[in-house]
Order: sequence, then C-alpha cells, then structure tokens
Amino acid sequence: MKKSMSLLLMSLLGLAGTCAWASSAREDTVDRMQKSVEVLQSIMSTPDKGIPEEVLSGAKCIIVVPDLIKGGFIIGGKHGRGVASCRTPEGWSAPAFVSVGGGSWGLQIGVEGVDLVMLVMNDRGLQHLLSSKFEMTGEGSVAAGPVGRHTSAGTDILLNTEVLTYSRSKGVFAGLTLEGAVIEQDNDSTRAIYGHHMMFRTILSGHATTPESAEAFVKAVSEAGHQAHVAEAREDRQ
Repeated sequence: MKKSMSLLLMSLLGLAGTCAWASSAREDTVDRMQKSVEVLQSIMSTPDKGIPEEVLSGAKCIIVVPDLIKGGFIIGGKHGRGVASCRTPEGWSAPAFVSVGGGSWGLQIGVEGVDLVMLVMNDRGLQHLLSSKFEMTGEGSVAAGPVGRHTSAGTDILLNTEVLTYSRSKGVFAGLTLEGAVIEQDNDSTRAIYGHHMMFRTILSGHATTPESAEAFVKAVSEAGHQAHVAEAREDRQ
C-alpha cells in the first residue's frame, strides 16, 4: 500500500512539474514574440537609421532574436532564441521558433541588451533555413547588412548573400558580422506554442495556422514588409 501511494505521489509530482515547465516555456516564448514585435516596430520608426527599404521589402524571411545577450549570448557559450516568419503566396507564415548558437560574433558582444535581426534574402538561403539546420559562413551565405533608408551597397550583396545580419543596441541599428553560427529549430518553444511538435518546413512554408498568441508578431512582420515595399515604390515614382 505504501509503495503504491509513493508511486502515485511521484507520478503526481512529475505531472505537476511537467505542467509547470510547459506553462513557463509558453510564457517565455510569448514574451520573446512580444519583444520581437518591439524590435520590428523600432526598425520602422527610424527608417533613416534602420534597415534599407529595398532590403526589407525583398527579404524572403525575417528572424528576430531579442535580448540576445540577456538570453545567454556570452563568450564561451553563445546561444540565443528567436522567432522567424517567411513569405508565402498567402502572406507571411506562422512563426517558427529558432535556436541560434556558435559562430564568430561582431563587436557588440559584451553589450547588454543587443537584439539580432537576420534577413534571408534569396531562395538558396530560404532552402537552407527550411532544412532545420543552417550553418552560416562568410562565403556568400552571411554578411553584415547595410544601414539607412536606402542602401549604397551594390546589387551583388542583395542578390548573392543568403542572410544579412543586423544588431540593435540602445535603439541604434548596425550591420553585424555573424559567421559560423548555426540556426536550428527550437523544439521546446514549438511545443509550447503549438501544443505538439511541428516541422520547421511545415510552419515556414505556410502550412500552419497562426496561434492567437502569435498574431501580433505576424502582424508586425507583415506591416514592416508592407511599409518598406510601399516606401520603396513611392521613391521609385518620384
């Protein structure tokens, strides 16, 4: 009898622990999405000092890793978690959750509260991202992105570079050198928001319904891309 009660108690404690972990993981992921919304809104509020309109309007996917220093991006243990969305024929996809680790980071390391923004610029980069494990190198796959309302960089960097990277510290955006980093699916956050595991490709290809908790993030991505596209078209007409 005592043994049975002990086993029952252990099972209940395990279940309670699992529920508490799931609740905490969900809260952390929802908070990460809200911070990502704030990063995107900041980009659009300072166009002269942010990501160029033609870069943002042409991006295939947007990945935001908010508070990467606070999230554990320290020398000797580089790691952060972020949120991604890709363009589909029906609009921007539901969010996929990413883990970013390793690599050689730029000069921002050591500055608290740095946000990371990555833009996937072409189909080759998109396919690498959809593979669920994308290791970025400096040989055409990743480069520090140009900054300003318009880019003075040649079209080669926009056409040939798979991912352009940016950092934000104290409201200022700058290109960030990011080589050797690996982007993978964040399975824990995926389960926390969707309730079960979903393949990276399924989500980013537009085959997943956006959860209510993620609607603000997808809206912010859509508005950023649309605003940049409209601004670029207006400039072309002038």
